[in-house]
Amino acid sequence: MIELRNLTKSFRTPAGRKVLFRDVNAFFPEGKNIGILGRNGAGKTTLLRIMGGIDYPDSGRVITDQRISWPMGLSGGFQGSMTGRENAAFVCGLHGIWGSAKRKVLDRVQDFAEIGDYFDAPVKSYSSGMRSRLAFGLSIAVDFDYYLVDEVMSVGDAHFKHKCEQVIEEKRKSANFIIVAHSMPTLKKNCDVGLYLGPSGLQIFDTVDEAIRLYQQGLPKPAQNSPAQP
Repeated sequence: MIELRNLTKSFRTPAGRKVLFRDVNAFFPEGKNIGILGRNGAGKTTLLRIMGGIDYPDSGRVITDQRISWPMGLSGGFQGSMTGRENAAFVCGLHGIWGSAKRKVLDRVQDFAEIGDYFDAPVKSYSSGMRSRLAFGLSIAVDFDYYLVDEVMSVGDAHFKHKCEQVIEEKRKSANFIIVAHSMPTLKKNCDVGLYLGPSGLQIFDTVDEAIRLYQQGLPKPAQNSPAQP
């Protein structure tokens, strides 16, 4: 069960305070993979960060009895002077993973990231692609009931994207996903229901196709070419 109760979130901007969510109440369907759609700035990433405990609402709360991951692929939380291994070990400690279970997680991360000896080098020496590999590997190596995915499959080379898709398909056998993506095929392939953040607020639909249809209706129409002048 995941419930948003009286959730309000706003940000201060040069033009004044922007409210993304105001007293939002919603129940997420249980045991479903959920696709989140909305135009840029609608609050998709912010919602994931709040559910994953990375950000906090102004008021209200997320109520759940599920183990929810941090947003998959999030690399901003790494400590640059620590190695990839040390960062992964630190996260294990935060989640109460020790001993043989910790070694298993570290082995999974190292295997997935495919960054060789850099796993034992400071993260500040990594390229952005290496950070993404480490972050995704760490996200997937820890077992959760729900995994939060924010456009992670749109970064990296073709091999990395394919590897991400494979591991998500495998994890779907025992866990669920909440995915933010601008790729409609990705959402259709991986999601059962849709959540749309639009002018009317947060709306949850029984199928992801319904949410996609509403999202696409709100997109600006492509400009028509002017007729050639004689």
